[in-house]
Amino acid sequence: MIIFINTMKQKKKIFVQHLYHEIEYMERAEDYLDSSLPLVGLIVMYFNGLEKSLDNIICEIFTDRSDSTGLIVLHKMAYATKVDLFKRFSDDFHFGCDVKIDGYPKLIAHLRESGRLRNLVVHADWENTDDDGYTYVNLKISSNGMEQEYIQFSEDSLKEIVDLIITTRHELHEYWEKRNEELHK
Repeated sequence: MIIFINTMKQKKKIFVQHLYHEIEYMERAEDYLDSSLPLVGLIVMYFNGLEKSLDNIICEIFTDRSDSTGLIVLHKMAYATKVDLFKRFSDDFHFGCDVKIDGYPKLIAHLRESGRLRNLVVHADWENTDDDGYTYVNLKISSNGMEQEYIQFSEDSLKEIVDLIITTRHELHEYWEKRNEELHK
C-alpha cells in the first residue's frame, strides 16, 4: 500500500470492554472540526469529479458514439472496481499497440490512493475526534485482540488529499490525451 500523505499520523488503542474514545478538551476538538470540515467537503466534491472523469473515459473506451453501453456496465460499480476495469483496458491497449505511456503506473497508484484516502475521510467517525485531531476510523480485529485505530487528519493532510485528487484528475486527462495521440498515429 502506498501512502502519499506524509502528514497523517496514526495511533492505535487497545479495545477494553466498550468502544470508547477519550476526548479531554471538547472545545478544542470542536474548533478543530470547524476548521477541518470544509476541507472534508472539498475532498468529497473533487473526488466525485475525479470519479465522473473516470466514468467518462471508460464510457469512451467502449464507444465514442454513446455513453449508454459504458453507463450500463458502470451502473452501481464501486470506484475501486472502475479503476481496475480502466487498468485492464489500458494494459490491454499498451500490450496490443506495443506502447508505454509515461506516468501510467503513477496514475494507477494515484487513482487507487485517492479512493483509499477519500474512503478514510468519508467513513471516519468525525463525532469522535479528540482535541489533537485524531479521528476514530476503524476497529482492527486480529489474533492479537482488538485495536481501535485513529488517524490525525490535520488541516495540512486534508489539503494534501485535496491536492492529490485534483492532481490525479489532471493526470487522468493527460494520460487520455497521450493515449488518443498514440491511437491515431
